Amino acid sequence: MTDLLEKKKYKLGLALSGGGARGFAHPGAMKAIEDFGLRPDIISGTSAGALAGVLYADGYTPEEIIQLFVGKDFREFVDIQVPMAAIFGTSGFRRFLKKHLHAKNFEDLRIPLKVVTTNLDEGESVVFDKGPIIDAIVASCSIPIVFNPVVINGVNYVDGGIFKNFPVSTIRGMCNKIIGVNVSPLVPKKYNKTIMHIAERTYHYMSRTNALLDRTLCDVLVEITDVAYYKTFDLENSEKIFGIGYGYSQNALIEAANRNIFSILCSTDDGTQKILLP
Repeated sequence: MTDLLEKKKYKLGLALSGGGARGFAHPGAMKAIEDFGLRPDIISGTSAGALAGVLYADGYTPEEIIQLFVGKDFREFVDIQVPMAAIFGTSGFRRFLKKHLHAKNFEDLRIPLKVVTTNLDEGESVVFDKGPIIDAIVASCSIPIVFNPVVINGVNYVDGGIFKNFPVSTIRGMCNKIIGVNVSPLVPKKYNKTIMHIAERTYHYMSRTNALLDRTLCDVLVEITDVAYYKTFDLENSEKIFGIGYGYSQNALIEAANRNIFSILCSTDDGTQKILLP
C-alpha cells in the first residue's frame, strides 16, 4: 500500500489564528517550535496570524518580530478619520509593513504563506498566496467598522476572521502534520459598554465560533487561554504575551511527543530536547 504521507507536499504546516495584540503569542509559539528543532514548511494566517506569519516567512526571527513592536503605540499604526466606512484608517500600518518587509510579493518569501481575508462584496472567504503582499496583510487585519476595507482589484476585502479565524483547513490537505496556534479561545470576560468594545466583542464571538471545526483538524493544538484577557490593541504587553505563547507551545509540543504525534530526541551534547517529524 502506498504511504499516504508521501503524497503530502509539506511535512509541517503552521496555522495562526487572528486575535489582535494577543497575536504576540504567535512569535512565542514560533520560538518554542524552533527550540525543538522544527521549522514550518508552510504558514497559514488570519489577521494577527497573517502579520506574524508574513514577518516570519520574510526571514525575521521570533525575537526580532516582537522587538519590532516593543515601545510602539497603537496610534502609530492608524489614523483617526471622520467615521464613514470605519473609525480608523490604516496608513500607519502600511508604512510599517513597507519599512520592514523585504519581500514585496508572496513569491519572494522564504516560507510559503497563505493569508486569509474576507471578500466583503460577495460574502466569502478568500485566500491570497500570490502577488503583492501588503494589501493582503492589511485586508486580513482590517476588523470591520474599526478599520477601512481594502480594495484589491476593485473588490473590498476585510478581516479574514469573519469566516475563518483559525485557518487550519486552508493547509490541512497539503501537510503531514499541522501545529495550530489559537490565541482567541472561547473565554468569557468583562467588557466596557462603548461602541468600540461592543463591536470588538461581537466580532470576537463570531470569529471564535467559526474556529470550532478547525480546532479539530490540528495534530498539535496550542490554545493560549491566558492571553484572552489582554485587549485587542494592547501593545504595551507584547513581551509578556510572547512569553505566554512560548510556555503554552512548549508544553503542547512535549505533550504531543508523549502521545507519539512526534518523536523527541535528546541531544548527547547539551541535553536539549529535539523533535523529529515522522
